[in-house]
Amino acid sequence: MGGMSNLDTHPVPKPCGGREDVLAAPVRELLSPRRVPLGESTEVRRLLPNLGRRMIGAWAFVDHYGPDDIADEPGMQVPPHPHMGLQTVSWLHEGEVLHRDSLGSLQTIRPRELGLMTSGGAISHSEESPRPHARHLHGAQLWVALPDEARHVAAHFEHHADLPHVTAPGLDATVVLGTLDTATSPGTTYSPLVGADLALRGGTATSLPLNPDFEYGVLAMSGELSVDGVPVTPGSMLYLGCGRTSLPLRAVSDAGAMLLGGEPFAEKLLMWWNFVGRTQEEIERAREDWTTGSRFGEVHGYDGERLPAPALPPVPLKPRGRER
Repeated sequence: MGGMSNLDTHPVPKPCGGREDVLAAPVRELLSPRRVPLGESTEVRRLLPNLGRRMIGAWAFVDHYGPDDIADEPGMQVPPHPHMGLQTVSWLHEGEVLHRDSLGSLQTIRPRELGLMTSGGAISHSEESPRPHARHLHGAQLWVALPDEARHVAAHFEHHADLPHVTAPGLDATVVLGTLDTATSPGTTYSPLVGADLALRGGTATSLPLNPDFEYGVLAMSGELSVDGVPVTPGSMLYLGCGRTSLPLRAVSDAGAMLLGGEPFAEKLLMWWNFVGRTQEEIERAREDWTTGSRFGEVHGYDGERLPAPALPPVPLKPRGRER
C-alpha cells in the first residue's frame, strides 16, 4: 500500500453517509495488488481486501485479471464453488466467461455486460472460458457484501446487456451497478452504492460528479490514467475517501478504469474463503454444508470436480470492519 494524504488543510469533523465515526474528508491512498492464483490457469491481482482497507462502501472484494493471451490456453477455469452473504459482479473488457450456477443459469458474459449473482444464504456456481474462446481475456471479479437485512434473500442471477451511460467529452461511463449522476443500472442493489466502467480517450481531462455521502475508489485497468492528479497504473487502485462532489480524471493514452463507491458499510463482517457471515458458527456450518453436499445445490454441466473447501484456520475468525 502506498502513502495516504488527507487533502483538507482545516478538516471539520462531518459524518459521511450518516456514519458519525467516518470523517467526510477526501484522501488519496494508493492500494497495491496482491497476486493470487485463480483456478489452475489464471492469476489475478487482488485489490480488496487490502492492507489497511477492507471495503469501499459495500464493495468487499476486487480482483483484476488480464489482459492475458489465452489463444492456446484453457483460459478461466473456476470449478463449482459456494457463496453466502454476497453478490458477485462479473465485468469484462475482453473475452467471454461462461457462468453456470445451482439455479440452472447458463449465461455467456461478454464485454461490458453485467453478470450479477445474488447468493442470499446459499448458491454455487462455476466460471470458465467457453470453447472455443476469444484470444484475450481481461476483466474484474467483484463482491458486494449484503447488509444483514438482505443476506437471506432468495438467490438469483441477473444478466444485463443494456446498461445506462453517463458521457462527457472524451469519457464514456457505463453504470454497472447502482447510480452515477442521473443514471441507474438495472442490477439489483441492497445498499447505496455505485460501480461504473470508465472509458477515456487519450488526451482527455474531465471530471465526474460524485455523491459526497459515498466513499470511492478507482481501479485502473488499462492505459495511462491519473485520478485527482495521482498516476494510477493498471492493476492498482486509488482510494479517495468520502466527502467529494467531483473527481478529476486525466488520460494520457486511451484508458479504462472502474469507479467503485458507496456509503461506508456499518457492519462488521466475517469473510472466509467464499463466504461472508457474521459469526464463526455461520462460517463453520457453511463449510460443513458445502463439504457434505447439502444446501448449496449442484452446478450441472461443468466438466470437472467441484472445488473442495480448505481447512478452517486453527484460531477463531474475527469480525472486521471496513478498515483493518
